[in-house]
Amino acid sequence: MSRPTLIKIASVASIAAIVAGLAACGSSGSSTSEGGSSTAGSNTAAGSMPTVTLMVGGIDKQIYLPYQLAQNLGFYKKYGVNVQLSTEQNGGVGAETAMVSGQVDMAGAWYVHAIDFQAKGKDVVDVVQLSGAPGEREMCAKNSGITSPADWKGKSLGVTDIGSGTDELTVYLAARYHLTSKEISRVAVGAGPTFVAALQHGRIACGMTTQPTAGAIQTQGIGTSVINLATTGGAQQWLGGAYPAAGVLARADWVASHQAVVQKVVDALVATMHWISTHSAADIANAMPPAFVSNGLTTKAAYVAELAQDKGQFLPNGMMPASGPPTVLAIEKFTGNVTGPVNLAGTYTNKYAIAANKLEGFPS
Repeated sequence: MSRPTLIKIASVASIAAIVAGLAACGSSGSSTSEGGSSTAGSNTAAGSMPTVTLMVGGIDKQIYLPYQLAQNLGFYKKYGVNVQLSTEQNGGVGAETAMVSGQVDMAGAWYVHAIDFQAKGKDVVDVVQLSGAPGEREMCAKNSGITSPADWKGKSLGVTDIGSGTDELTVYLAARYHLTSKEISRVAVGAGPTFVAALQHGRIACGMTTQPTAGAIQTQGIGTSVINLATTGGAQQWLGGAYPAAGVLARADWVASHQAVVQKVVDALVATMHWISTHSAADIANAMPPAFVSNGLTTKAAYVAELAQDKGQFLPNGMMPASGPPTVLAIEKFTGNVTGPVNLAGTYTNKYAIAANKLEGFPS
């Protein structure tokens, strides 16, 4: 299974333009206050559908594939909502920040941000949980000799952005091995070609990233996977428990005033998660935009192989794992990101996922 050469990796930057064309981010059109629960609306006229803007923290990453997959399968419109997808850009506003500031209605981002926002006095709720593991790998440069965080002292470590989920996990892993944040250097290197170049040229010794970037690094002999957080077993080993990552976050006040719209979005995504659980990696890849699965960073065959390996991170029912929030909060407290009390019950809800599973006749 071969991959394009590193020179061709630069072409993956064109994905941003393709993504922008798929779904441009606009201001919210869902200003009507709604309450109650929704019903599936496959015959709803497009003009009468409420519109929701949803920014994803890297829409072409495998860990975030459900948002676009739901669009490609036609599930948002099937359940009566027009979802305008967009993606955050390297060096730009993060999806969760865009959501909390009102630039978009919802964010496709990690659950941990709901805890962090509450600690800062901002009420954000996770309305559906898509993964039970971060889907990340710590990739270290070839011949670095690094086998665990114990070897990180004095090293430069790549993260997506400072303050991102990968940044927080890096700090936590270092702390578990008795290293403070001052004993390591975290470098924002994004993902895709920028991450690969940083590792290849020695700007970082290791870095945390997802597929397909991780696979490209390993196949091309640039580095190897030292820590695997792409499975619940890996999360248990390295983090001490299930770590819910990708979900849908929204401001609590917006959720309260748009309950029917929220339900429609969750209905679509829960249906997507069941579709993922009952279809092969090849089926999923065939349903994704071609530029996501075959580009300068990866071939379609490689994308499918990597997805088959990591598909278990996705939750089939959209429900928050019971042990997940306490694990995430413990990590946030351990690293000092959260120092005060947090009401975990206010950071997520399963009520929309329960209703969505009931609607489809699935157990929740």
